[in-house]
Amino acid sequence: MDIVAIVAITAGLFAVIGLSEPLAERLRLPATVILALLGIAIGVASAWLIASRETEMLTAAATLIQNLPIRSNFFLYVFLPTLIFQVSLTIDLRRMLDDWVPILLLAVVAVVISTLAVGWALYPVADLPLMACLMIGAIVSTTDPSAVVGIFRATPAPLRLARIVEGESLLNDAAAIALFSLFFAFVAFGIPNPQLSDVVVQFPWLMIGGSLIGWFAGRLAVEALARLDQHPLGQVSMSVALPYLTYILAEVGLGASGVVAVVAAGLALNFHAPGKISPENKAKLNDTWDLLGYWAGALIFVLAAILIPRLLADVRPWDLFLVGVTVVAALAARALILFGLMPLLTRLKVSPRVERRQRAAILWGGLRGAVTLALALVVTESFRIPVDIKRQVGIVATGFTLFTLIVQGTSLRWVIHRLGLDRLSPLDSALAAQVVAVALQTVRETVSDTARDFGLARETVRDEAKRFAERVDEAVAAADQGAEIPDRDRITLGLVALAGRERDLILEAFRDGMLPARLATQMVADADRLIEGTRTGGRLAYLSTARKAHRSNLRHRTAVFLHNRLRLSGALGRQTADRFEYLVALAPILRDLHSFIDTRIRRIHGKRVGDLLHDLLERRTEEADRALDGLRLQFPGYAEELERRLIRQIALSQEEREYAALVDDGLIGPELRHALTVGISRRRGELARRPELDLAIQRMALVAAFPLFADMPVDRRKLLMREMRTVYVAPGTVLLKKDEAPRQVWFIASGAVEQVRGPQILRLGPGEMFGHLALLKRNFRRGQTTAIAHCTLLTLDEARFLQMLKTDESLRQAVLASAEKRGMPLDPGALAAL
Repeated sequence: MDIVAIVAITAGLFAVIGLSEPLAERLRLPATVILALLGIAIGVASAWLIASRETEMLTAAATLIQNLPIRSNFFLYVFLPTLIFQVSLTIDLRRMLDDWVPILLLAVVAVVISTLAVGWALYPVADLPLMACLMIGAIVSTTDPSAVVGIFRATPAPLRLARIVEGESLLNDAAAIALFSLFFAFVAFGIPNPQLSDVVVQFPWLMIGGSLIGWFAGRLAVEALARLDQHPLGQVSMSVALPYLTYILAEVGLGASGVVAVVAAGLALNFHAPGKISPENKAKLNDTWDLLGYWAGALIFVLAAILIPRLLADVRPWDLFLVGVTVVAALAARALILFGLMPLLTRLKVSPRVERRQRAAILWGGLRGAVTLALALVVTESFRIPVDIKRQVGIVATGFTLFTLIVQGTSLRWVIHRLGLDRLSPLDSALAAQVVAVALQTVRETVSDTARDFGLARETVRDEAKRFAERVDEAVAAADQGAEIPDRDRITLGLVALAGRERDLILEAFRDGMLPARLATQMVADADRLIEGTRTGGRLAYLSTARKAHRSNLRHRTAVFLHNRLRLSGALGRQTADRFEYLVALAPILRDLHSFIDTRIRRIHGKRVGDLLHDLLERRTEEADRALDGLRLQFPGYAEELERRLIRQIALSQEEREYAALVDDGLIGPELRHALTVGISRRRGELARRPELDLAIQRMALVAAFPLFADMPVDRRKLLMREMRTVYVAPGTVLLKKDEAPRQVWFIASGAVEQVRGPQILRLGPGEMFGHLALLKRNFRRGQTTAIAHCTLLTLDEARFLQMLKTDESLRQAVLASAEKRGMPLDPGALAAL
């Protein structure tokens, strides 16, 4: 085909893609439906022009369109990796990990159930082998979530629900394509008498192998991109190479699922890039992939839709019956998932509650599109597939896709309206009326002064002010007539607004360079959890969700175990530094929220609600300060380093704003500003490197600060520090069990422990020791010792402790005083003779 013709047709296709979005908005239809209809129209029109031969020029253009080199490999190796990688790269992975159980179950289980349902429904009536029927089931099991997600984001449905649908669709595509590849191999290579057990054996390698290959490739790419941070275009270029090389390596080289590998590579880059790539370069990379993904998805739709008239050219009445069987089986399988499995997951508390009407919208919004058509094209083009199977697969898959796009897609908005998902709740309606009334009253206070400042005619200003006052009175009357909002709901709404403002402040701090991308991502995710938890659980959920950010999670407990048991301190050092940085950054944001309550929330919800929100915010601030103070005690000096770093970052941001203001005022030129901002960028880059938390140095500081060792010579203290171990424990950890013979002595650097011996309860705090009396008095009745706070403990083994007793008079005196205080005096002479 002539290169000029290819360029002209490509430009025309991009023009069609560009017009599809405004056309979809005007017709109130999903954009995918418009793209498919435009593609079908192009295919039908070009076929008609060739048959009618109206003019030579139009016939030539139509012939070029019909002869476009649209091949399945082009879809699989060019468009599909682009489309899937873009989604996996830009999805909110950290929030998706909160719901990995329902996402994984809905994705994998839904694909398997849908494949089996469609396959077994077609098998008795389609006159096809079972494996061919199951292949059709896998082809039609992929879903396009864009329509439903767009609707959920425009309605009061929980954002978590839209995220689950989006994450489920991403993994749904990967699982369906992996299953398709498996059944395609059975059909294409004529494996005699294939069994479902063969699928059960091979499917795990396709999924697990693809995941491991993709994640490893993604981690290598992150390290490579981190070394190109001064070359953003090079970073983008390398990221473009990643999905294609990963797909080929997994699919062709290692026999795993290429699509799963691409998903895993995108998720690995998504998860690790914020800490390795600068925010500006990450934004540029995401923008590039958003555009590539948009083009890939649109081109798949248009090019595949052009082929639909050709695929349906010899359709027969029985074929329509098979399409109907496929539609019923696919809807029944999806209904089983939505109305059977999803409520079960909700009862098990691993999935959010989804109303029946929302599940009905998901059911009807399960459109099929680009991926389904591309897989059908793979079958129809393969010379290994028998002709009768190719024809049947092409017609059934294409007919099913048309049904979902034309019937379900065009009626989806009507279904949403009938289900009432496009209407505000009575509470939201009442709140909206009050918000409008308050906002208009605020505007009235300033608009007259602003109009006078413009020098407008006094009579015009007075007339417009009178007209605006009538509108204000109408808004106030509507608010007074609306439903009364209970205080409990006002508190919930106020807390949601407060959490939303917290999210905005985090993003502002990130844009001002005061928060690194990795920390900002985590804090934004926590703010989103706060918003969603408060919407469903109110005040108690707000506090409990906020506390989760300070609690010990599985990663932290694993790091503590590695440090305490195996003396591997790297993970604990990194996580403790992360927690320090988080708490230091959170404190000023929480304090800024008080002004938001006074200036905004109080005007809408009243003084009582405003005062209660102040109290709840103070409680959060106190808990965060307590957590930070506890870390300061455990790691002296490190919090001070982070606070100094934050002050310097604030100063740099203020300096940058001042230079921008001087440029706006014309006092300095852009050339001078550029020279000044180069220095700011250099200093900001230096501050971006977080100070390292060295646990060995911290242990030395703890030993030096311990009253018992404060006067010890430095050389002996260093020697003692090498002998001691630092142990970090969480509240509730049992340190010594009842009647357990200790083999070491414990020194409390921070925190508190509780000893229980019968009715006697003894609490010990910083500067005290335990375990020494039981070690010295072998017949001593021992109790249980439990941590009652986050503790930093120094431990010394028995042999070293006894050696120190012989040589260190201060230690002997401390042991004697401790025994006397606890009512179990020791003989000084016997102690000296040890």
